Amino acid sequence: MPDLSGLPAGFLWGAATAAFAIEGDAENRGRSIWDRLCEQPGWIADGSTARVACDHVNRYEGDVRLMRELGLDAYRFSISWPRVQPGGKGPLSAAGLSFYDRLVDCLLEAGVQPWVTQYHWDLPEELQDAGGWAERDIVDRFADYAVSVHAALGDRVRHWATLNEPWCSAWLGYGSGEHAPGYGDHREAARASHYLLLAHGRAVAAMREQAPADHQLGIVLNLFPFRPDAGVEGADLGRVERAVDRLDGLQNRWWLDALLEGRYPGDLLVLLAGHLADVIEDGDLEEIAQPLDFLGVNYYHDAFLAAAPEGDGSDGSDGSDEETGPYPGVTGVMPAEARGEETAMGWPVTPDGLREVLLRVGRDYPAAPPLVVTENGSSWDDEPDDTGPGDRPDGGSGDDPRRVDYLYRHVAAVAAAAREGADVRGYFAWSLLDNFEWACGYSQRFGLLRVDFETLERTPRDSFHAYRRLIEAARTAR
Repeated sequence: MPDLSGLPAGFLWGAATAAFAIEGDAENRGRSIWDRLCEQPGWIADGSTARVACDHVNRYEGDVRLMRELGLDAYRFSISWPRVQPGGKGPLSAAGLSFYDRLVDCLLEAGVQPWVTQYHWDLPEELQDAGGWAERDIVDRFADYAVSVHAALGDRVRHWATLNEPWCSAWLGYGSGEHAPGYGDHREAARASHYLLLAHGRAVAAMREQAPADHQLGIVLNLFPFRPDAGVEGADLGRVERAVDRLDGLQNRWWLDALLEGRYPGDLLVLLAGHLADVIEDGDLEEIAQPLDFLGVNYYHDAFLAAAPEGDGSDGSDGSDEETGPYPGVTGVMPAEARGEETAMGWPVTPDGLREVLLRVGRDYPAAPPLVVTENGSSWDDEPDDTGPGDRPDGGSGDDPRRVDYLYRHVAAVAAAAREGADVRGYFAWSLLDNFEWACGYSQRFGLLRVDFETLERTPRDSFHAYRRLIEAARTAR
């Protein structure tokens, strides 16, 4: 059991999901950019789609019963924009909204606080056809949608995040093309990086006007440190350190500086100047820097970089064109080979990085709001076990000791950060359920609950029971 000392009174324990990844019921909603990407051969690792996913729309009552069994204080879920507003314009769909009405009521009856994220990547495809996040019109489209959903559910939902991981929407969606809409254009990605933030600011300002005093408004960023690999030395070190600084700017400083200080980093404005001509208008940054009640931090791992072999062209390292790689100005580097434990995703297990991220926000941004770890988790291949589901004393599946270890080590890092002064108020595990894990499809499993995608049966993993014991211990210690 991790050392939980230092966590504040009322610390929130939760789990998180995303609408497209679990809901299914695709025939009763509009289409999104992820539906389109799933139809293109080769984009999803296992060739799957999310038309059924976990069928959460039809099975939410059972899932909420499992949340109550787990002992959650809160459940973070996203609203499907194309479900409640097909096409991305006009009045909300009563049929689409009714699902979230039922879900919120069910959560409250179970004693679980609903935490709503208004956008977790499933942009209506009609809005993408009009330019998507790379065009200014999207700012008003998102603000109108967000305000309408807030008005519809705000009588029962107190916690609202506008966007989940806008870096992914911009740089994975438009820059590298790994995510929907699957583009590879630095100009589009840079423009999206601004318009996502502006849409957030406009939505928060409008929601604040209609929100009761107890509503908490925020945004969720994926933050992680970049580091030179321990083996980098000599002439390579300077090159790698420059790439580390550039990537830290694109991943972390761009978003934090704008949201918390009302400015963009000067080095990135120079880097992206050719892409941002006529994009940033007077008053935009003031609108972006709306006061926040919380900042959501998603953390999975640190990123270690090594020097790419001379002349192999990795990320443009042959010097021919700095726009060759997925991120502008990042040349001559590549991910370092693993030196320690890795998850099934190939991600290094670096729990101390979470402690450092939480402390960095408070250190570098003294005016930052309270922090909530809104996602943290790991994918592992299930391990064979002699006992079947339900045969173990705790009812677990006996298949994931490494997921338990990851969970406990990262919760310990959160508590350590709190002891060192980080103002962190909650932790949400990713994910409640195995789900459609974006470009990986169903090949990666993050769930505290194992999902059999043939039968859709949910089975608690050992990590489900370990998390329940942790939550119980935290409550006993209060």
